[in-house]
Amino acid sequence: MALAAKEKAKIIEKFRSHDKDTGSSEVQIAVLSEEIVHLTGHLKKHAKDFHSRRGLLGMVARRKKLLDYLKEKNARKYNSVIKKLGLKR
Repeated sequence: MALAAKEKAKIIEKFRSHDKDTGSSEVQIAVLSEEIVHLTGHLKKHAKDFHSRRGLLGMVARRKKLLDYLKEKNARKYNSVIKKLGLKR
């Protein structure tokens, strides 16, 4: 289940570093985190939806890779993203 355009725009607005920033690591991590939250709620209701579970695991892996990249490139931004999203790392 994809995010609504308004929700996604709101997330991008919050995490972007300049006016046209839609693809930076911080924005991608924030959008993936919101999609993970939505999909987790779906899976709590539909426990046997294994196709969606596989997609969720892919999203979690992609977010982890992006977080590792961000930590290596800019630790200050990494820490601020972790804090804003409330992730355990």
